[in-house]
This record gives sequence, structure tokens and C-alpha cells, in this order.
Amino acid sequence: MNQTASSTDDTGTPRQGILLAAAMFVFVIDTSFMNVSISAVVHDLDTTVSGVQSAVAIEALVSAAFILISSKVGDLFGRKRAFVTGMVFYAVGALAMVFAQSLTAIIVFWAVLGGLGASLYLPAMQSLIHGNFEGKARAKIFALVGASAAIAAAIGPLIGGFVTTVLSWRVGFLIEALIILVVLIGSRSIRDVPYAGDRSIDVVGACLSVVAMGGLVIGVLVWQEGGESVALLLAIGSAAMAGLVYWLLRRKRQGKPVLLDPTLFASQLFRTGVSQIFLQQVALGGLLIALPIYLQLVWGYNALEAGITLAPLSLTMFGVALLAGRRAGRRRASSIVRAGFVLLAASIALLVVLVPRADSGWHLVIPLMLAGAGLGLLASQLNNYALAPISEERVGEAAGVTSATGSFGLSFGLAFAGAIMLATLSISFTNMAESSDVLPPADQERVAQVLEDDAQVMSDAQLGELLVDQPEDVQDEVLSINDEARDLALQVALVVALLAALAGIAVAFRMMRLPDPAPAQADPAVGG
Repeated sequence: MNQTASSTDDTGTPRQGILLAAAMFVFVIDTSFMNVSISAVVHDLDTTVSGVQSAVAIEALVSAAFILISSKVGDLFGRKRAFVTGMVFYAVGALAMVFAQSLTAIIVFWAVLGGLGASLYLPAMQSLIHGNFEGKARAKIFALVGASAAIAAAIGPLIGGFVTTVLSWRVGFLIEALIILVVLIGSRSIRDVPYAGDRSIDVVGACLSVVAMGGLVIGVLVWQEGGESVALLLAIGSAAMAGLVYWLLRRKRQGKPVLLDPTLFASQLFRTGVSQIFLQQVALGGLLIALPIYLQLVWGYNALEAGITLAPLSLTMFGVALLAGRRAGRRRASSIVRAGFVLLAASIALLVVLVPRADSGWHLVIPLMLAGAGLGLLASQLNNYALAPISEERVGEAAGVTSATGSFGLSFGLAFAGAIMLATLSISFTNMAESSDVLPPADQERVAQVLEDDAQVMSDAQLGELLVDQPEDVQDEVLSINDEARDLALQVALVVALLAALAGIAVAFRMMRLPDPAPAQADPAVGG
């Protein structure tokens, strides 16, 4: 009798899986709410689009910079405790959005505190899944996590757009806080997964990891905002990353405790899965910065219209991830990942072509559905693929790596695509203004400066209000320059996403030559 009870206690239930998947749901819907409401947030807080986009990137940056440390915190103080604490931090961030009166409050509470919360609960969530489920059940729960992300992506823009247009963007974040409350109440039934490994702390490695990932992304963010010392920040981040690798290898050879055991990367399956997670998130970051700006600033859509226009992407992502999750194990994971990146690359290529030509959401339906299908396939496979060869006691730090890679890839994709977009705008504005036959020579430099400083965060209607005192031919010329330069900049941002998707295809062909990991089978290279 006792053996039966113990067996039952050690096996996760579908209800527990749903609660853990809900944590990923909250993470995705949070970003969806922010992106679809960008125009309303900018208007209500009297800030800029680049400022709000920077807050989005900072949240991803903070979670990436601290996630390796946070995964170790979960190992030392309890995975379930880290999960609950992280969810509480995330709830505070959501409530801060409900009451925020400035961009500073959003950055401090939503981006920084919320990012810390994500860094705690994302790796803990994956460790709890790995420890509560086994074999095919574990693969299905990881697929459920992917499906929950797809559900959030599907309904996030629609709910966010609806409540922003009808009520307020703040209501969307209140809904998010209520979902977190439900998860916290239900989390009492989730069994903790104890950590049996080395409990020593690698302080130097922790500091190097923060400086490395923080320096790289902050450097790109500073570039995006036109700041100084970009090269220095990138050099510091790169040097810290190289120093972290050297430190970890040296400490491991000496038999001393390390923040992250470098032998995790002895598994080709783990290395490949991590690289694919990074590329997927870079591509997603490029889409997340380009599409909301395109819909809300180029076409002048409100939040609801933007959410409806993006529905083909999100709904298709949901359906495909759910279907792929139900059919987990029937096809090779590597072939599904390859198909996902092919669909994603094809969709982005179509969007690049359509940006200067489309004038209705109907023109975007097919590429958005292709993107949703590709992202749905990837979401259903990559986490389980990367973590399958990892032994039980090391899954915490391995989950920290996958979560850090995803967060870093997303923040880097957002920041880099945004920086490239604004750099393209700046160069295009200047060149087009200086070569204009309509603008008086004395006004060309002034107009170029005005456009460089302001037009990237303004719709045509807003720019028209700024130019109301100018002659009609000057207004028409400036609006024409704005439209042409903005379309080119958005295309370049999408090319960043396209290059990441193409790299994913190349890596996927390498995946096809590797054996897929058997469920619950640890790779001998990393299992001990």
C-alpha cells in the first residue's frame, strides 16, 4: 500500500502540468500585452516608442543576466521556493504596470523586478517539470508548455488590444496579476524536486555571467538610443564572456565549485538544442519590434486592430504547437525543428517584400500564418530536446542555461533589430533630405535632424501635426521621406529575424545527423 502511494506521489498529474505551463503562459502574455499596447502606453505616459521597446529589452536582459545565478539559487534553496518567489516578483511587476505614471516606474518594477522574477521561476519551472514527470509524459508536458506559450501568443494580442481600446492597457496587466494569483494558489500541489549536487557557490562566475550578458545587450541598447561608449560596453561584455568560459573550465579542472558545469556542453544534443533556442528567440525578437511598430505607426492601427491583424500568427502558433504536442514522439524532433525554421524563414522573407507594398491586414494573413506554424513547431520541441539528455541532479543548471539562452536571445534580438532599424532610419533620413529637390537647402539639415530625432516614433498623422505650419509641398516631401525611410528601416529589422531563421535551418540539418534523445535517457557525457 505504501509503495503504491509513494509511486503515485512521485508521478506528476495533468493538473500539476497545467499549473507549470501556466507560468510560461504568463511570461508570454506579459510581452504580448506590452507590444500590442505600445501606442497607448507611449501616449498615456508621454514617452517614446524606443523608450518602451528599451523597457521590453531590459526585462529580457535582466532575466538573461541573472538566470544562471537564479537557477543556482533554486538548487540551493529549493526549486519550488524559487518558482513561487519568482512568480510573486512577476506579479509585483504586473501590478506596477496597473499603477505606473512614468517610464521610470515601468523600468524599475516591470522590467528589472519582473526580469528578476522571470530569472527565478523559468529555470525552476523546467526543473519541476523534469522532476515531476518521466518519459513520454515529460515530453508531453514540455509540449504543453510550448502550447501554453502559443495560447498566450494567440489571445494576448486580442485581449490586450480589446481591453486597451475599450477600457485601458492597465486592465490587461491586472488580468495577468490575477492569473499569477491562481497559479500561486494552485502551486501548493506541485511536488518540490530536491537538489543532490554540490551546494558550494561560485561568486566570481556569477559576477562574470552578469557582466558578460549585461554588457553585450546594454551595449546594443545604448547604440539603439544613440548613446556613447557603445564599443566599450560591447568589449566589456565580450571580455567578460571569454573570461567566464576560461574561469569555468579552469575551476572544473581544479575540482572546485562552478556556477555552471562546462561539461554540460559535452552533449552534442544539448549544445545543438541551446543554439536553436537562441536563434528562435533572436528571430522572435526581430518580429516583436518590427510588427507592432509597422501596424501601429505606419498604418495607424489602434491596439485592438493590431491584435486582430496579428491573430493569424498567434492562433496558428497555438494550433500547431498543440497538435505537435499531442503527436510528440511520432516524428523525429529534429525534422520538426527543421520544418519550423523553414516556415519561419519563408514567412519573414514574404514580410520583407510586403512591408512597402501592403496596405491592409489581409495582405499579411499568409505570411503571419506561416510564421505562427513555424514558431508553434519550434515551441513544441526545443526545450525537451535540449534537456532530454541531462541527468536529474543537473537539470536545474541545464534549465538555467536554456532559459538564459532564450532570454538573452530575445533581448539581443529586440535590441539589435531595434538598433539596426534606428540606424537605418538615421542614415536614410539624412541622405533623402539632403538629396531632396523640394526642401530648401537651408532646411535640409534641420529637417534631417528633426526626422532623425522624432519621426521614428511618430505616425504620419502625428508628423503631419508637427509640420502644420510648413508649406504644403514641404509637408508632402517630409511625409514622403518619412514613409520611405521607415519602410526601409522596418525591412532591415525583419532581415535580422530572417538571418536568424536561416541560421536555424543550417543547424537543423546538423540535428538531422544526430540521434534523437530517447525519453528519460541521460547522455553518458553529462549524466553523472
